[in-house]
Amino acid sequence: MSIIDMSKVANGAVSEDVMKKIYVINKMGPYLGVVVPNTFEMGPLLNSPSFVPQHDLPFLDFAGRRFRIGAVETRKVIVVMTGLSTINAGIATQLLVSLFDIEGVVHFGIAGNANPKLQIGDVTIPQYWAHSGLWNWQRWGDDADDELALESSGDYTREIGYLKFSDHNNNTNNSESTDNFLNRVWYQPEEIFSSDGQPEVRQHAFWVPVDTLYLSLAKKLEGMKLERCVNSTCLPRAPEVVMVERGVSANVFVDNAAYREFLRSKFNATPIDMESAAVGLVCLQQKKPFIAIRALSDLAGGGSSVSNEAAAFAPLAAQNAVSVFLGFVKLTVTSFAVQ
Repeated sequence: MSIIDMSKVANGAVSEDVMKKIYVINKMGPYLGVVVPNTFEMGPLLNSPSFVPQHDLPFLDFAGRRFRIGAVETRKVIVVMTGLSTINAGIATQLLVSLFDIEGVVHFGIAGNANPKLQIGDVTIPQYWAHSGLWNWQRWGDDADDELALESSGDYTREIGYLKFSDHNNNTNNSESTDNFLNRVWYQPEEIFSSDGQPEVRQHAFWVPVDTLYLSLAKKLEGMKLERCVNSTCLPRAPEVVMVERGVSANVFVDNAAYREFLRSKFNATPIDMESAAVGLVCLQQKKPFIAIRALSDLAGGGSSVSNEAAAFAPLAAQNAVSVFLGFVKLTVTSFAVQ
């Protein structure tokens, strides 16, 4: 049996070699954390002349993630790709803020659109994000006034509201919906455990606000010029940066017009994605400033006046998201230099 060199595992799951590299990286900090869902969305940033990798230590690989060390518009950054879903986004963000000296987090990418008044290519910056995929699925036969399972113990609530499936049945008669064995799902807040609170004492959060300073800076990007055409195919108008009230995330790819309309009418949501709320919830618990930038790649469920939607314009949306991100970073450089 071989003898384990304990000096190499002295820090538990983080080896001595990795800890030394993290120490060197953090000595050069603090950094702006940049969280991106996938390579398709991260590519335009890495290929941009605005991103300059750190010469001696351009990246650190840990726990299946690559943390890219560099600078954007002279601002020191660490960029990490999450992968699909709220779980991956939460894990990547937690690793980012736990391992490194991160002063704030910017998340960007593309998203489905729930607001038909906006256009593919528009870049949205919501004030609030919610995880819309945490449900209490009510049993058949119970009504909206009936107590939910475990509601009395404080685990679940009816305060946020519900989706009743029979309200969306196709076989409705005379505007009256028939009943449905699926009954209702009640939307639930996340349990959060604040880094400066008492361990294992939970709080709850449904709408997660973005950082007020970051939001005020982002508002200055309204009117920014964005790309309109992909090769010879152009959008009806030039895309815009739009400040919106709310966005929602869940482990669901929404390609259904009825559910899109429900999310819009119930929550006043505009961008719909799979990661932003998870990034925001981690930042809320870890007391890190956070903002998310999402370019609209399609009208969720179809119905847009623009043909081909995501297939044609997703690359343009991804580029516009990066352009707005770069504009935001430039504003932080100027703002923080003044401060």
